[in-house]
Parts: sequence; structure tokens; C-alpha cells
Amino acid sequence: EAAIADVFEEVPHSIAVIIDEMSEREKRTPDERPFFDVHASIVVERDSQKAIIIGNKGERLKAVGIAARQEIEKKLNGKIFLGLHVKVMPNWQSDAKALSKLGFTQQ
Repeated sequence: EAAIADVFEEVPHSIAVIIDEMSEREKRTPDERPFFDVHASIVVERDSQKAIIIGNKGERLKAVGIAARQEIEKKLNGKIFLGLHVKVMPNWQSDAKALSKLGFTQQ
């Protein structure tokens, strides 16, 4: 959600955020807060959109990652390692195979 909110004006309707993997690390002590590893992909349709998401020297992607991590930490009441990757999938919104790969179903 943080990724979409930050760039919606520049890349409307052409962005999807997919959780590729999420796992919880083992606690070292019983009273330790949970720690999660989350790997997500931000999917866009064009290289120019990828550049917008990443921003100058990665600044926008870093800001998006920080905002998303903070939001997820609140929801899960734990610490988060968040790995973000930006992927280009041309015309993913109109490609049934791409939609299926991303976890969407056409109706």
C-alpha cells in the first residue's frame, strides 16, 4: 500500500505489489518480539515506470520501503526485514498468464 500511495499520481493503475515470500525467524528468547523476513515485488509495465519507482539513486524506493516496513511492523507487532524488488512485466494487466503468475484471477 505504501508503494502504491507514493507513486500513484505518476504511475496510476500500472503497479502491483506482490508478496513473494514471508517467514518468521526463530525467537532467541521467549519474550522477544517476532521478527519477520518479507520479500516483495513491485510490478510495473514499462522500464520508465520502474525508473519512477526507484527514483534518483534509489531514494524513492528507499522511502517506500521504510514507509511499508513501518506499516507492516505495526500490523504484525514485530520487527521486519523488507526486501523490495521492482520488476517489469509488459502489459501484465491484460495478460492472463501474467495475472495468474501474480496471483490474480480474471473474472
